[in-house]
Amino acid sequence: METLCDSEDTLAKVTQLWTMLDYMAESNPESYHRFMQQQLKDAKQYYAPPEPYLCLKTHILDPTEKSLFINLCMWNKVPAPHSPSEPVPLSAGKMEEVSDESELFSVLDIAYNPSVLERGKGDPVEKDQLIRLSLKYIEEHYSITLSHSYSIAKFKLKGSLERMRQNLRREQAPAVLSQKNTRKEVTLSQLGNIIAKDDSSELTLLMNHSVPSKTCIIEEISSTEAPEELCTPAYELTTRKDVNGEPLKVEVKVELPEVSHVSECNLSISKDDVLIECPNKYRLQLDLPESVNEEATTATFYKGKRVLRITMPVCH
Repeated sequence: METLCDSEDTLAKVTQLWTMLDYMAESNPESYHRFMQQQLKDAKQYYAPPEPYLCLKTHILDPTEKSLFINLCMWNKVPAPHSPSEPVPLSAGKMEEVSDESELFSVLDIAYNPSVLERGKGDPVEKDQLIRLSLKYIEEHYSITLSHSYSIAKFKLKGSLERMRQNLRREQAPAVLSQKNTRKEVTLSQLGNIIAKDDSSELTLLMNHSVPSKTCIIEEISSTEAPEELCTPAYELTTRKDVNGEPLKVEVKVELPEVSHVSECNLSISKDDVLIECPNKYRLQLDLPESVNEEATTATFYKGKRVLRITMPVCH
């Protein structure tokens, strides 16, 4: 009954929206045209891939001394802070080690909303502050010690454009930076790119690139009180193999008796692990026995049984 009421309410809102658009199209075609063009423009900007802005060079002092190149990138999918006093969200990729003929160095990609980087163009002090906060975040998040000096490279990007974009897209390591200090890491509630099929019994989520995803940032606020310990839900992890004994896919079944809708869950998948978080209810992080293909992963939530099933094809 609740599902039926929700569906009717959604249908009523959609019908109301289309009625308003039809009225605008008939009564004021020019306004309607401008409105639709603006919606298309906003969508194109939001789903545009990250672009390089500038490249920093510094040095890792510990645990292994070597050069570090930091690609600062612009990405509309990273939210802008609401005001100059608000924390600054960022999205960071995996630190990659690269070896060429002359030296061994690391490369890291970090993306900000374009508005954040634009403010630093005309204000060297603000640009330096953002860079310093980025370096501080890198030290804390990746557990390394950096040199306090840095230089801005003559090129905007270290490595290929495609490598940078893939690195940022596959990583789920968002954070917020405070103007005073580095804030705690936050969670990006993102179920890849989603095609949803919803009925009274289940909701299926397919991780692919055919439909854009929606993201939601949850800031973790520091507190003097001890955090409430979340329950670890019951789960089963199984590796399916072919007739030759080669692993085909990894399956995870998770029982979530207190969850009534998939929107209550945040699911993050990398090639090595799975993280399921249901705020104030459950938290489960599993290391996977095989490297999996995140892009081909599917997750199905059975509303009647309140069970989440995740199927992850093994990389070959």
